[in-house]
Amino acid sequence: MPEAFKNVFNPEFVQELIGRIKSCYSDFDEATFQALVFDDNWEARELKQRMRHISVCLRQSLPENLSAAYDIIHQVAINFGEKMDIAPMVFPDFVEHYGLEHTDSLNLLEHLTRHSSSEFAVRPFIIQDQDTVMSLMYDWAESDNYHVRRCASEGTRPRLPWAMALPALKKDPTPILPILEQLKDDPELYVRRSVANNLNDIAKDNPDIIISCAKAWLGQSKNIDWVVKHGCRTLLKQGHPEVLALFGFAPPEHLSVTDLKYDDSVSMGEALNFSFELISDATQPLGKLRLEFAIDFMKANGKQARKVFQISEGTVHEKRKSVTKTFSFKPITTRKYYKGEHGLAILVNGVEMTHSSFLLCS
Repeated sequence: MPEAFKNVFNPEFVQELIGRIKSCYSDFDEATFQALVFDDNWEARELKQRMRHISVCLRQSLPENLSAAYDIIHQVAINFGEKMDIAPMVFPDFVEHYGLEHTDSLNLLEHLTRHSSSEFAVRPFIIQDQDTVMSLMYDWAESDNYHVRRCASEGTRPRLPWAMALPALKKDPTPILPILEQLKDDPELYVRRSVANNLNDIAKDNPDIIISCAKAWLGQSKNIDWVVKHGCRTLLKQGHPEVLALFGFAPPEHLSVTDLKYDDSVSMGEALNFSFELISDATQPLGKLRLEFAIDFMKANGKQARKVFQISEGTVHEKRKSVTKTFSFKPITTRKYYKGEHGLAILVNGVEMTHSSFLLCS
């Protein structure tokens, strides 16, 4: 089995952190810090709990004066700059937890995001004073450092995973749009991907705003076209007719799905196999297609919840297409399977063409 993600915070990380701190703060008490970190509850803590716990232990071990503690963190973060994994995010977490009332906190977060990411830590500051912090985010979007530019987008996502939501921006995301406008054609894919993810977040609560953006942005460049489409992925999966039309997917009125074959039952841990034929009922070929399948998963409460998966996308010049597909029910960390009746649907350009049921057995 792969190692638990929480183990990025491990004795080796803590020992390196100690060494980096002692290089710029000779009074650091290594033994006390280690005892604080590796307490009786250490093993039971998950990823973010370990991160916050280390932040708390740092506050107990660094100078009481927060500005002095910030100076040490500023220096230590540079030494972790080559790691660029989640572990150095403990430093922005420290600022998030202790610095909401400190005037230098946002400047320190701008420095820290160059060496890890302040995307989580900046969010409480946005909630506390949205106008001021969003104005700063506009400045970050013009930074010459692409990590800072990305944080301007990632930190303002209304629904950033693993992070607190931004309720005011979920309700009215218009303050985010100038940032995304600035970054939509950024030279770094890392930044453009964040813009697309922000658009997708907004689309879940305010689809009309994203449709307007899509109409205005499409056709400006290949990079922007990619951002728009990736940002509309939830609306595409929902079969939103206006969005499908924007990308050239017409209603499948001349198409039919035939000869659907599938396993009537699947054992837990095995795969569902299915196939079907897609046929044009008219003289023209199948045309531009977005093929998807949906599984209506049985949930713990006895109800079903649908998840849509893409099969393929592109233009088909023939009048017939055969499709064979499998779906694995092997356990994964992001989804729990429950035995019982499941649904299987085939969707073409957002339209459900046929639906059947199968059993997931233990």
